[in-house]
Amino acid sequence: MKKRVGVLISGGGSNMYALVQAAKIADYPAKIVSVVSNKQDAGGLKIATREGIATHVVNHKDYATREEFDAALNAYLQTQNLDIIACAGFMRIMTTVLIIPWAGRMLNIHPSLLPLYKGLHTHQRAIDAGDKEAGCSVHYVTPELDDGPVIAQARVPILNGDTAETLAARVLIEEHKLYPAALAKVARGL
Repeated sequence: MKKRVGVLISGGGSNMYALVQAAKIADYPAKIVSVVSNKQDAGGLKIATREGIATHVVNHKDYATREEFDAALNAYLQTQNLDIIACAGFMRIMTTVLIIPWAGRMLNIHPSLLPLYKGLHTHQRAIDAGDKEAGCSVHYVTPELDDGPVIAQARVPILNGDTAETLAARVLIEEHKLYPAALAKVARGL
């Protein structure tokens, strides 16, 4: 029985699309059944619709507080009979109102080798620190930002002359491989 997965996005949805493509493989243990965004104009919504996946928008600007938004988002997600939530470029700091009901079932992909460089501007921070490598991590979402247990990581070298943009482009290629593999691992209960 394939696990039912909802994907949360805020933008173009490239990681969501990588999950959707992986889920088309016959023995992949998960099925993407819902894509939800906090932004009406998120490009990933069009991709999901084109792929025949149900989409929904819960606009964070319609709510006075993070907790009110998270409660509305959680209420919708609970109606979808989901086994796992995959955050894929969902650019919201979540509160326990959303995190606790999905504890152990909500994943996120982050563009650094956690525990290094939580939050934003990860690539520039790695370059500025003189690191020799960067990468990405899939982790469980917990109340502390980018702090949950790591499920899987992929590494890329930082090259001489790298900018945040060139490094980000190379890391993104690895994200598109890592996230489907990590989701499969979780869906299989490994």
